[in-house]
Amino acid sequence: RVAHVPQETELFNLSLKDNVLLAGGARKGLSDRLKRALHIAHVDDFLNKLPVGMDSLIGEKGIKLSGGERQRVGIARAVYKHPEILFLDEATSHLDGDSEKKIQAALHSFFKGVTAVVIAHRLSTLKEMDRIVVLNKGRVVEQGSFEQLLKQKGEFWKLWQKQS
Repeated sequence: RVAHVPQETELFNLSLKDNVLLAGGARKGLSDRLKRALHIAHVDDFLNKLPVGMDSLIGEKGIKLSGGERQRVGIARAVYKHPEILFLDEATSHLDGDSEKKIQAALHSFFKGVTAVVIAHRLSTLKEMDRIVVLNKGRVVEQGSFEQLLKQKGEFWKLWQKQS
């Protein structure tokens, strides 16, 4: 019922496909679920560069992939599991801006059926969230939607100004 995508995704010396299927879940509709997960995580952007596609071994800890590609496999694993609760902890921090935007757009529709808890320092990651909670030294200092927090011109706004 729960999936977690950390900043450093744990991968194994298995095929890319098997690294995603580790999430478990129902085997019914495996092919469609796998294709959907790979598409949402934009793994298909680099899949054709691998020697034998999904069946390519990715090496211990995913050594044959870039940091962003490893994160995409982690996101695909979580999407494949189709959890009720999804934790994303800096899950797109190794991606370039364009890749992050594509994955965010794809995840937006996925989020409709999931409770997502997203931890991010890159504030653009949070634009689609229903509620953002801003912490400072372990204390909640603000909360609201992206637009509400910008209008308040508080801590979130200051952070946004630094990143813009």
